[in-house]
Amino acid sequence: MLNVTAPDTATLLPSPDVEQAEAAIVEHYPRLVRLAYLVLPPALGRNRRVLTAHSLVQRALPRGRRDAVAAVRGGVPGQRGGEGEAGYAYVRLRVLRAALEAGVPLTFRALPRRAQLPPALPQVWGLRLFPRAGGAEELALDQWLATLDGAGRAACVLRALERLPEPEVLRVLDEAGVADPAAAVAESGDPAHDSLFASPEFDPCVLQARPTDLLRRRRLVRAALAAGAALAVCGALLALPGGGWGADGAAAPLYSRNAAAEQALDPGKLLRAAPGLWRTASRTDFSAWPARGDRAEDTGLLHRALAVWARPGSSVVVSATPGTPAGPPMGPAQLLFAGTVDQAVVVLMYDGLRVVRYAEPRAGTTGAALDFARTDGASADTATALVLSRVDGNVRYLTAPWVTGAALRDLLKPGGAVVDLKVPDGVTPPVASPAPTGSCTSWNALALTGDGATRLVTDLGELTPARLTSGAPGAERDVTEAAELGDWSRIACLLPSVRSHGVRTVNAWTYAKQPLPEGDGTATWLCTRAETWQGSADRVQAQFLAPGAPLAAQAARSEGSPACGPREPRVLAGVLWKSRAGQWYVLAAGSAQFASLSASGGGVSGSANGNRLALKAPAGAQVDLSGKLTDGTKAGALR
Repeated sequence: MLNVTAPDTATLLPSPDVEQAEAAIVEHYPRLVRLAYLVLPPALGRNRRVLTAHSLVQRALPRGRRDAVAAVRGGVPGQRGGEGEAGYAYVRLRVLRAALEAGVPLTFRALPRRAQLPPALPQVWGLRLFPRAGGAEELALDQWLATLDGAGRAACVLRALERLPEPEVLRVLDEAGVADPAAAVAESGDPAHDSLFASPEFDPCVLQARPTDLLRRRRLVRAALAAGAALAVCGALLALPGGGWGADGAAAPLYSRNAAAEQALDPGKLLRAAPGLWRTASRTDFSAWPARGDRAEDTGLLHRALAVWARPGSSVVVSATPGTPAGPPMGPAQLLFAGTVDQAVVVLMYDGLRVVRYAEPRAGTTGAALDFARTDGASADTATALVLSRVDGNVRYLTAPWVTGAALRDLLKPGGAVVDLKVPDGVTPPVASPAPTGSCTSWNALALTGDGATRLVTDLGELTPARLTSGAPGAERDVTEAAELGDWSRIACLLPSVRSHGVRTVNAWTYAKQPLPEGDGTATWLCTRAETWQGSADRVQAQFLAPGAPLAAQAARSEGSPACGPREPRVLAGVLWKSRAGQWYVLAAGSAQFASLSASGGGVSGSANGNRLALKAPAGAQVDLSGKLTDGTKAGALR
């Protein structure tokens, strides 16, 4: 029988202060935890015994200097030795009492003691912790300890782990509240097995971790989340001034009151173009698009989209193309589309400067996305389509109202079949988007027919697809001819270099053709210019296409350069080329504005009249190119 009340007959000395007790716990922490682990009833299970043992030792510290005395009924049993031994004996006694209390069965006639309840701390969520498994002897010892009561296990631990002589064991058990210390010592077992108590099997400070019951934990988490969501909803309903679910969706809290801003956020103020406005409007851009989609009259959806646009909350994923401000609308925006697209609900709006796409899950209220794309200066050529959604590598477009036909073309197969697409209400079926990385085995582009022209556009990771053109700067035209499609088939795989840079148009210009030395055929020089919506980060590439090569090689590139554009309609570039006979050459070509070219450096020196140059060179030569224009001025190579 166990009695947790200390007898009144012990001879006591003043208890140590809090600092001494803390020092004893820190110094002997593994030893105290092992003691508690061994005394705790094995019926608790190894995981709970580990956590309870750590909890009991951490709670052994008294609450204050004076509380230390009351905690052990007036003091600590008299000990031989210094203050350190007295401090350890004090906390050991507190740990032993708590471990014995933890083994007392719960009854309905008395309030449970703290040690009898599962520990609140320490705790490890999602893991079960166990000491390392020992051998057969440790297993037999653990099974035998399970047959003893708490007093018997305490006697074993004090004798085997603490190395106390029998009189000292009897005295400590008496102070810990054991009713019959002598009986506990009598059943404490054979001292020949005392060395096993130091085995890792009983070390709760060296642990291995395993997951808890995952299915049970998932059910509990779901139940807890459902309960938390119900409480949050109830709290929100109570907090809202007029009740309801809250109309702003994933928007952040309203932080100011402004008449103009509130007007911009009113769904009733959204601008809607008439269906046939594009036929008579002086501007054929996004402002002439009518409002389309099966949710165009859903006031709640439009309110959420406007609110999130003005105040995107922390759960909203926001993206913007380079050079695009991501701020709130300056006034009432124009609605372009609101409807269900695949597994999302999408709203497209236009404020004269930007197109904004708001998307939320079709089922649920979390995970909204907000995308911005700059579109100022758009025209009928560049306002032909917008991206509605991207799912599993596929993309859906919303086409302009003047688009009467759409077809899918693989740029890498200029002679391949073109797949006609049906676009009910302007929405295309999902088509494969060009891969941004990896092997370039195909590159899809959309051929959009309408307003007397067929325009070729492709997805470059933007909200607005990029228009593809061919021709000299200032005379760009739509890609329709077989030769132009052939050029694009060899340079399309270089388009990933301008992906996600806010590109509006990409023009390919064949600026020179050059007969190769040693009769190895004729090479083609091309210049591609990717113009951006912001107008200051255009990207220019010069490409060299050797005869028989399936893809063009990049010869030079530049960002922000006016070369190959209307402001500077010229370009010069060079490559190091190896003939079929094994001879290396420096090849260079400029546009028609160049009257002569020269090269120097890397063991190469020479010049040539006209806009083409070919000089023998050593392998790996680094050469500087320059040229003279027909007006006598000098110009350098693209870099």
